[in-house]
Amino acid sequence: MLQRVREWLALLLIVLLPFHALGVTVLTKLIAGPGQAPLLQLAIWKEGVLGIILLIACVEYITRLIEVKSLKSIGRHFDVIDVLIAIIIGLSFLVSDFQPEFSVSQFALGVKYDLIPLIALLILRRVHWSAWFKETAFRAILWVGGIVSVYGILSLLLPDSFFYWLGYSDLHSLYVADKPLAAFQQIGGSTLHRVQSTFSGPNQLGIWLLIPIAIAVTGVTLRSLEGSTPAALKRVHASSVLSMTLLALVLIALFLTFSRAAWIGAFVIIVMALYPFVKAHMTRGRLLGSVFVCGALVFTAVALFPTALLRISSTRGHIDRPIEAIGRMIEYPLGMGLGSAGPATNRSADTCVMLRPEDDPSWAKDRADLCVFLGDKQVQPTGRLCGCPFLPENWYLQIGVELGVLGFILYLSLIGLILRRLWVMGYGLWGVGLMFVGVSIAALFLHAWEDAAIAYSVWMLIALGLPVASRR
Repeated sequence: MLQRVREWLALLLIVLLPFHALGVTVLTKLIAGPGQAPLLQLAIWKEGVLGIILLIACVEYITRLIEVKSLKSIGRHFDVIDVLIAIIIGLSFLVSDFQPEFSVSQFALGVKYDLIPLIALLILRRVHWSAWFKETAFRAILWVGGIVSVYGILSLLLPDSFFYWLGYSDLHSLYVADKPLAAFQQIGGSTLHRVQSTFSGPNQLGIWLLIPIAIAVTGVTLRSLEGSTPAALKRVHASSVLSMTLLALVLIALFLTFSRAAWIGAFVIIVMALYPFVKAHMTRGRLLGSVFVCGALVFTAVALFPTALLRISSTRGHIDRPIEAIGRMIEYPLGMGLGSAGPATNRSADTCVMLRPEDDPSWAKDRADLCVFLGDKQVQPTGRLCGCPFLPENWYLQIGVELGVLGFILYLSLIGLILRRLWVMGYGLWGVGLMFVGVSIAALFLHAWEDAAIAYSVWMLIALGLPVASRR
């Protein structure tokens, strides 16, 4: 009974998480009126549901131990993954407690982004998940991916007034802590919108789309390897048409996000998923030809759309900010505490607009809540210095800044160990392993795990593939 309730709640969470940002935006306007920041009571529903799931899992686990009279041997149920997670959690509290300017709110945000997914993995890999849940969850993710993608594509045709009517901000490309979400982001130096669909931004959407992409491409590939008999081919065709249709919609939406980190993650996922099929059916000459064609297409796209694809100012930020993060790690080798870097700093810092020296900042004069910079020079406001969010643009360096060199090494060890376990168990050629690979690669360039739809979904699915007994 408890298992079925837990699985239904987990399925509900996975299905609703992609609609969180849109739903909270609309409900906040209906309840509090236009121009209000997302209501906290609405925003934390996902943590509440996850908390209930974890509580049920703990009751199941302890009950099972009592039934088999092995409560005293609970320590034997820990493996290296559990130990690494426990050390990271303990280190987080220790480092944060020794900070001279300890902030409870900042620490709580750090726990939300950094620790809750790890705690979920620690608990959920100790309970049984039925085959029904695994199959239903994967099918549901594919359908949700299709719905989110269609809405995202259609959003390019809708007027800005529609999004303001829903409750979004009239600003674009900016996150303001005490204001509604921006309706869209634009590529710098152009008026081209980036699709964000039901998410809070295009990067969040792009990285979440890696989940249905991993499920779809691995499903099609593995089915294609079942056999070459007429009956087998008929089954492959029947089961693959829907996956391919949804995959096409998802890939179109992914492209329109213009999230280069998500593009790279998707490319790696597709290559790894197709590898067994290519190895079985493609000659070396055809493979080299395919690589040449792909390279030519990429070169042509960059040559035709340099502004959209290269984005020099954004690329410079992806170089400068990680270097700055490395400098912080050298300056604070023991760490600066949870919430001192990454998305948590968006909540406590000023909203900073970084413009090029030749840009005109006059449009922001009536926005007293914005800090405007022309290059490195602050031009608004003039009476105080602004404190901008510290975003390393790299999840692993963010952990390094918060937890120091030791925390950085421990976290990388945890990621590497999970990847190895998934691959050795055969999960590397199935959806869970590849979605984890894709998001982990995107985390090299963005704060990929910040969105709950990505973090909670993927880490819960990892728990399915890495039960504690898998160490044997």
